[in-house]
Amino acid sequence: MTDSKLINRAKRYVNKLLVPLEQHYYHSYNHAIEVMDRSIYLWKKEWLDDDELEVLWLAWLFHDTWFIIQYDNNEYIWAKIARNHLKSILYPENKIKEVERLILATNPDYKKPIDILEEIIIDSDLDNLWRDDFFEKGNNLKMEIETIKHIKLRNPEWHHATLDLLNNYSYFSNIQRQERTKKKDENTKKLKKMIDELEKDDLI
Repeated sequence: MTDSKLINRAKRYVNKLLVPLEQHYYHSYNHAIEVMDRSIYLWKKEWLDDDELEVLWLAWLFHDTWFIIQYDNNEYIWAKIARNHLKSILYPENKIKEVERLILATNPDYKKPIDILEEIIIDSDLDNLWRDDFFEKGNNLKMEIETIKHIKLRNPEWHHATLDLLNNYSYFSNIQRQERTKKKDENTKKLKKMIDELEKDDLI
């Protein structure tokens, strides 16, 4: 049974951490909530145990909190922030370890989910790749990186990198595969067309 007071307390804590990060146009509190909502949706569709929802919920709330400390080389910071908060409210150690495990599964270098919960959390984190707001979210991420790192990303290179991500990433959960394949194909075609048009302009 999910503890609503625990979840609401975690929401307030994460919101307090992330809202001040004004330059995070993509990795924001709203992103954490979007991902959490999608993971809950997939969890319901997969008919999983109620006891698993709480740790999944907490993992998603905390999965981007490492941005408050540093932007890069931060793979384990996110899990540490979650651990410190959950220990302070006497959350059971076995459940803290589960939250940490799920958070670390969202590391981009993590390629092999070991169970359905990891599949759900990975698919949810990248859910915007196969949605109608794909290009809007991509522009937000590009602007975030440019602002924080004080660099300029050229559109051709950015689009090619995004296309590589679309081509190389496969769904893990059955529901995500069923519901997002059509939109993934549409977004991939649109992106390829944008790249072709940019390359034609360069030749003129």
